[in-house]
Amino acid sequence: MTTDLPTQKSPEAAEVPPPGTASTNKRVPRGHRRLLTRRDRITLGLMAGVPTILHVLLVWVTALASIALAFTTWDGIGFDAIKWVGLQNFKDLFNDNPQFWPALQHNIIWFVVLIAIPTPFGLFLAVQLDKKIRFSRVYQTAFFLPVVVSLAVTGFVWQLIYNPDTGLINSLIGANKPGHYIDWIGDPDLNLWAVLIAASWRHTGYMMILYLAGLKGVDPSLREASSLDGANEWQTFKNVIFPTLRPTNTVVLVVTIIEALRAFDLVFVFNKGAQGTELLSILITNNIIGESSRIGYGSAIAVVLLVISLVVIIPYLIATFRKERRA
Repeated sequence: MTTDLPTQKSPEAAEVPPPGTASTNKRVPRGHRRLLTRRDRITLGLMAGVPTILHVLLVWVTALASIALAFTTWDGIGFDAIKWVGLQNFKDLFNDNPQFWPALQHNIIWFVVLIAIPTPFGLFLAVQLDKKIRFSRVYQTAFFLPVVVSLAVTGFVWQLIYNPDTGLINSLIGANKPGHYIDWIGDPDLNLWAVLIAASWRHTGYMMILYLAGLKGVDPSLREASSLDGANEWQTFKNVIFPTLRPTNTVVLVVTIIEALRAFDLVFVFNKGAQGTELLSILITNNIIGESSRIGYGSAIAVVLLVISLVVIIPYLIATFRKERRA
């Protein structure tokens, strides 16, 4: 007696369907599902596109327009009034403007003072606060508060301090009496240094935060290895900590140069950049927005300011980045 046993098919035979039949259950591969919908793409496009367009229009287009206008003369009324004058604006600026060279000198003095006084003092405060002393958060807030306050408000506060009659300084030194007044704002020999004290007061907190952020990134094992080698606190800072702050020093230098070149608010609030406080930014504003409306001439001063900043910043950044790549 014979029994029919079920025949086993090979995997190859099982995978091949019989001729003339189609698999109705097999799904056609449809590819990867898109993670972003059309609405998401439109939203992301707007979020990235609108700021980019505004940045190009308000920064790059205006900067290029200023460079182009520096070689023209224009009173700001009608584009048909623009006339090409070549390098005449720069010739008049360098040879016939008695305020240009004092303003340039004051900008240089501004940079030297900021890099020599508030920057080291900000580093000193950052080192002390990095030791995790008591109430360090309170001290950080107190020193950083001038940076948060508007420069115009800072100017008004220091204007009250320097007031000849009721100002704090003259009251403390007894110079608020008739015949003994010290005019900190009106005296051409004093007003620039008075403004620089206010600028340094604000710049110290800025430098403190930058250096404090750099100190937080220092590897603690470096301090431990230095202490095991018998180095004291000053030797550890000079030979171990400060060299690791090279990227922070680069940022500090660039920020200080920018702050020195774009200084405007404090001086304008004090005495509108007159009588010993002339700055390049004040000259630009007076020529472009002032009664003369010499937009081409003011743009030429702006181009000079731009060239000075690029000549100082770009070589230093290139040298610094090359050193980091080699290291």
